[in-house]
Amino acid sequence: MADVINEVTVAQICKIIDLLNPCMDDYVYVYDLVNDFYYISPSATGRFCLPASTFHDVVANHAKFVYEPDLTALQDDLAELIEGKKDSHNLHYRWLSVNREPIWINCRGQVIRQDGKPLYMIGCINETGKRQQADNVSGLLGISHLKALISSDSFTLPDGYMLRLGLDDFKEINEKLGIEYGDMLLKRTAECISGCLLPQQQLYRAGSDEFLIADFSGRTIDEATIQYKQIRQSIDQFVEDNNYEAVFTISGGILPNSSCKSYGFNGIMKFSEFSLNEAKREGKNHSSIFDQEKYEKFLRRRRLTQLIRKSITNNFEGFEAYLQPLFCAKDNSLYGAEALMRFKTEEFGMVSPGEFIPVLEESGLIIPVGKWMLNESLELCNRIHQIDPYFRISINISYIQVLKSNIIAEILTAVTEHSIVPSTVIIELTESGLVAPDARITKLWSRMKDQGIKLALDDFGTGYSNFHYLNELKPDIIKIDRTFTVKAVQNEYEYNLLSLISNMVHSMNLKICVEGIETTDELGKMKELLPDYCQGYLFGKPCPYDEFVEKYLCR
Repeated sequence: MADVINEVTVAQICKIIDLLNPCMDDYVYVYDLVNDFYYISPSATGRFCLPASTFHDVVANHAKFVYEPDLTALQDDLAELIEGKKDSHNLHYRWLSVNREPIWINCRGQVIRQDGKPLYMIGCINETGKRQQADNVSGLLGISHLKALISSDSFTLPDGYMLRLGLDDFKEINEKLGIEYGDMLLKRTAECISGCLLPQQQLYRAGSDEFLIADFSGRTIDEATIQYKQIRQSIDQFVEDNNYEAVFTISGGILPNSSCKSYGFNGIMKFSEFSLNEAKREGKNHSSIFDQEKYEKFLRRRRLTQLIRKSITNNFEGFEAYLQPLFCAKDNSLYGAEALMRFKTEEFGMVSPGEFIPVLEESGLIIPVGKWMLNESLELCNRIHQIDPYFRISINISYIQVLKSNIIAEILTAVTEHSIVPSTVIIELTESGLVAPDARITKLWSRMKDQGIKLALDDFGTGYSNFHYLNELKPDIIKIDRTFTVKAVQNEYEYNLLSLISNMVHSMNLKICVEGIETTDELGKMKELLPDYCQGYLFGKPCPYDEFVEKYLCR
């Protein structure tokens, strides 16, 4: 065998590699151990940041394109080959792509020796993380085939549509009935979809529980919607025929080809995935048509999340605590202020709290930002106490902070660190995400009240569940939301309802703060209810600390 191999030169092996290059997806290589020379399929240079398809000084050059954390393992393995300690090479590690992103590969090779001396190693490299060409479970081609078609220089995307389909809550089926059962459902789902295919359409497996129909016939979005409904009916029939052993539905994202002709394959995948996710967010088991405006909002929201993360790492750059005055309704004297979070970026300018606070809560970033806001607000309160020692600061706490952080310890620690008298601190619980009184919230407010900190229930009047909180949380202050205030001013029934609530709250020895007062007419109407405190643009808009002090404390 060695004699036969020795008759083949390295140069001849390189020519064979060139012949095989257009015929395979993997990469063949030869490593000449005697002359420290390396040659790999030329197509590899279009995928990885190789210096060239041929180079010398092999070990040193590998350091240029092997992912650094994996380099030592490769060098150790090659050293054993060169020293004659082993004859085969089989290693999973990462090379850097042309964009310098780590890509998992499996590099295998066999050393050819003569009289015990290693001559060269011949082997093959394949991407272990590469998307499958076809799927044996569903019997469909993989999405890489659509990529190859659309990415071809000779291909122009015709009119038609992409219909991306995803099973709803498929993970639960796998967990309850097992993976094998789940594979059976995927296969049957593929059959249901295939049965609804029309001429000039191709079905691909687009993910673990997703499929994509590519229509190149010029059909319309209305026809795509009809096709989706037919597929849904076919799935429903299968569920019934299967005696309801697994009840599941399917959602669809519809993308007109005209919306993505200039975006290529990546655009098709992003837009169709967005449309499918929209269908799932809207309740599942229905279809959603791609909307460019919604997609732009989605991109802005994602970018905003990135900017907030960057701000957190840069010591909360762009965040600022504004103060809005709270006045005693009886004599219009300054009672305190509510600390309100503001966020400004170079890219977007001042961002509305209605936009960035939901991002904070949904991403969980409200925890670090909320902690920063707590300390920033108490620091401002400490400075104001040098002017007015009885000044109260009201700070909002999200329900997410209660659930996912040690907010009790954070509040008590911050109050102590900033030398604040606890009775001058009001903690407001925002209603975002709050459905029913929770033992953790009850425990939180009980400990707060034991320390002398006051509790305000914010946005009262926006939901019937608020009435449960009066008994469960026993707040000190009830804040009437502006939406309720406006209704009460404009509608006698709503006003009488608010009057009853006001009487009930006062009978429980609780205080009332009416929020969102913007006109003198609103103030006059609300004062008839004898509120304890008032707040709104009529008295003052939220403003930075220095402006607040100048307007309300230096007069």
